[in-house]
Amino acid sequence: MLAIITCIFNACYKPVDIAMNLSSHPLMLYAVIVAIVYGAVFSLPEPELRQLAPQELRSWALDVGLRPVPQSFDALRAVVEKPDNPLTPEKIALGERLFNDPILSREDSVSCASCHIIEDGGDDNFATAVGYHGLQNPKHLNSPTVLNAALARSQFWDGRAPDVEAQAAGPIQAPFEMNLTPEEVVAKLSRRPDYVAAFRRVFADDEPALTFANVRKAIGAYERTLLTESAYDRFLRGDDRALSEQALRGFNLFMQKGCKGCHAGMSLGGLSIQRFPLHRPITEVLDNSPFPFPNKGGFLGRDERRYFRVPLLRNVSRTAPYFHNGAVNELREAVRIMSKYQLGREFTPAQIDDVVAFLESLEGEPILGKI
Repeated sequence: MLAIITCIFNACYKPVDIAMNLSSHPLMLYAVIVAIVYGAVFSLPEPELRQLAPQELRSWALDVGLRPVPQSFDALRAVVEKPDNPLTPEKIALGERLFNDPILSREDSVSCASCHIIEDGGDDNFATAVGYHGLQNPKHLNSPTVLNAALARSQFWDGRAPDVEAQAAGPIQAPFEMNLTPEEVVAKLSRRPDYVAAFRRVFADDEPALTFANVRKAIGAYERTLLTESAYDRFLRGDDRALSEQALRGFNLFMQKGCKGCHAGMSLGGLSIQRFPLHRPITEVLDNSPFPFPNKGGFLGRDERRYFRVPLLRNVSRTAPYFHNGAVNELREAVRIMSKYQLGREFTPAQIDDVVAFLESLEGEPILGKI
């Protein structure tokens, strides 16, 4: 830290009285104070990490609100159902059909499933979404996973949509994604007798039954069933052998280092909007990018203040590349960045490996076919 302060003075001043420089240049004084405080805080020894027994780790996790996914359809409904969009098998089936049908796009070119591949983590593994006529997202935004998204309190990277029903409307209408207006969606579906009949069955109390709002409700109903079960869920239910020793060490780090503060709840994320990055070494404050990677696309989150919806960690090992613009390809590097720039203390290589092992234990398949 002394070397940093010395560099500041050497770069800006001739060898004259330091006290005079500081008194006549408040900005320099502020920079020195920040450097000293930052160095003092992050030079403190870390609290000793205690390796908890599986039973202790489980009890702590449940106490702070981490939860396994439900194991029955009724339990699923209790967790994810909205009062204005009750889940029925018929509505879920219609939503799944719409989700996979390119009819919701101009020229029948892409579907929801084009960017959200259920069998491969719920995203498309591209750095940025590619839609109608091969157009890319103008902000170079990465497609978030649709798996477990219904557990989140908001949708999209900036959290601008309150739920999956509202989110479904966005890509359908975006000119660089599916490129249809609500009126065009209804007109296309109305030319299909099978869809007209299906909407009349599912939304029998509505007149008309086939509306854009009901398209969103059907897709939302399907997406609300896309919760995934993993080894982590089995561990939370009491199976001490569900996680490997390395994954248990990673879970222990996750809990004790503070990851649980943002990656919370059944979803392990998606419940809050947080600033990123929180910590930035003083040596990087003048870097061109506001992030610890190139900000391709120029997106700055909510209100352009670097606030983002916290990503969901379930299936994160299958949703590379990472961060809002897909700038980071490897999960290990994403964990390193988060430890350094969010927690303020960079994990060691061994700790990163342990956390990655824990994150891999969150891989799972949708539960709907099992309940």
